[in-house]
This record gives sequence, structure tokens and C-alpha cells, in this order.
Amino acid sequence: MPRFRVRIVRRPISNLVFPFAFALALLASTPRAWADFRVCNSTSELVGVAIGYRAQAGWITEGWWRIEPAACKTLISGALSSRYYYLYAEDAARGGRWEGPIRMCVAETEFKINGIEDCFKRGYQRAGFREYDTGNQASWMVQLTSDTEAGTPAITGR
Repeated sequence: MPRFRVRIVRRPISNLVFPFAFALALLASTPRAWADFRVCNSTSELVGVAIGYRAQAGWITEGWWRIEPAACKTLISGALSSRYYYLYAEDAARGGRWEGPIRMCVAETEFKINGIEDCFKRGYQRAGFREYDTGNQASWMVQLTSDTEAGTPAITGR
């Protein structure tokens, strides 16, 4: 029967602490690699999402992002450049809407629209977007949920 030997090597704890401390310091000094505007769908239905924001060239609305149930999508990648963003979403199956009082232009299919005036004259539709004050944070997430008892959409942001 073969014999196995166990060899115990004793090293001073300082030999182990320095590499660990160095790695921890490196991680702490690295800037956050992620910053974005994300929307998460906590419902059991497919959701279509549009976003509005102010850019140097003026108001822009973009859509449609299709977000599957229990999934998230990044609508804007990188650090956020505006304080206020506007969101509109529709439940594809039941027709529920996550909306607000700010009227902006949308289209039936994928779109990027400059300006929020004269939507109908320009061949677009209007939808009510909800405002999110990000407080100039670099990253923001919106959670789409539904009130299962009332069957109405609910929306939260952070």
C-alpha cells in the first residue's frame, strides 16, 4: 500500500499579508468600470422601453428595447451626462403602460428621434414619459414591476 507524506511548510504571516494587501489596494484604487442607465423587467411579460434625454443637440428619444421577463438591459452605456432622464414602457401582452406627464415622440418600430415638438406633423406618435432625477449620478437603474392584485404597472428608480 502506497504511503503519502504531508509536508507542512511554515511561513511567516507577513509573506501572505503583503500580496493580499497589495491586491486589495489595487482594487480600491481602480475606478468603477461600470456606469450606465439600466432598466430591469420584474414582470412576467415582455416589455418594450423607450428613453428620452437632453443632449447637446437638443431633446432625443430612443426606443424600442425589448426586455424579457426577469432581465435587464442597458439603455445608455457609460457615465450619465444628464441629470434628468425620461422613460416610457409598454407591456407587450397585456397593454399596461409605465408612463408619466412629459410628452415626447415615439415611433411604431425602432427609432431615434431628435426633438419633442410636432410629433404628429413629423409622422410620429406621442407618449407620456416619466422623469427620473438621477442627481448627477454616473449610474442609474429603473425597476419595472406590476401590482399583481390591481394588475397595474409600478415603476421604481434608483
